[in-house]
Amino acid sequence: MIVKEDFLKKLRSAFDLNEYEVKIWTALLSRGVSSAGELSEISNVPRSRSYDVLETLEKKGFVMMKLGKPIKYMAVKPEEVLKRVKSGLTRQAEERVKMLDDVKSTDLYKELQSLHEVGIKKVDPSTLSGAIRGRSKIYDQMESMVRNATKSVIIMTTAKGLQEKYDMLKSSLKKLKNVNVKIVTQVTKENKDLVDELKKYAQVKNVEKVNSRFCIVDGKELIFMMMDDDKVHENYDIGIWVDTNYFASALEQMFNLTWNGL
Repeated sequence: MIVKEDFLKKLRSAFDLNEYEVKIWTALLSRGVSSAGELSEISNVPRSRSYDVLETLEKKGFVMMKLGKPIKYMAVKPEEVLKRVKSGLTRQAEERVKMLDDVKSTDLYKELQSLHEVGIKKVDPSTLSGAIRGRSKIYDQMESMVRNATKSVIIMTTAKGLQEKYDMLKSSLKKLKNVNVKIVTQVTKENKDLVDELKKYAQVKNVEKVNSRFCIVDGKELIFMMMDDDKVHENYDIGIWVDTNYFASALEQMFNLTWNGL
């Protein structure tokens, strides 16, 4: 059996399999039913390892053992394998999320908070800043900021940025109470429906051209993007986060002057 290495690498990544597992699995798929010895020869996996690999694949739901002797294995339909893998990942994710939620009520979490509070007191306020690479990471930080807002949220973003952030913004903004939210963006045919939906939770104003992207929360925490999102790949986008009343409140004042003129 000749299977391209690139194909095997993609399968390993997609299904979280090791080298021997993916070779045995694809060999069995090509045969339908086969013994461990035959699969070892076809896949170039050592015979001594093929039994262990098949046992692992059986536990993962990729193969089934046929009744009778000699022992042979049968490949499960790829469609069914996909469903089983997705189900397993969902179950693991749910268990992980529950475990993390449970941590909040433990002494471990209190210790983590205490360590952070002690550490942050030693930091010069002027150094509370950081660079964030990658648009998804930038949006994660922005979501955290918005979620914890108590007074105000100011966002300036491009039409493209609004579409990318829409799900995060809607989910976070709808949970806020007594928080003044202002969004400035370019309203287009493509994002008009999104803007109308966001107007349920925020004041939104249109500008013809947006030359900056930033978010200010409570007049003290700020994240601003360094590049044009139309000219940089999302993986190389860079955001600068700062936690300083002086800079953030100054920018907030300038924003409000512009807002009042729109």
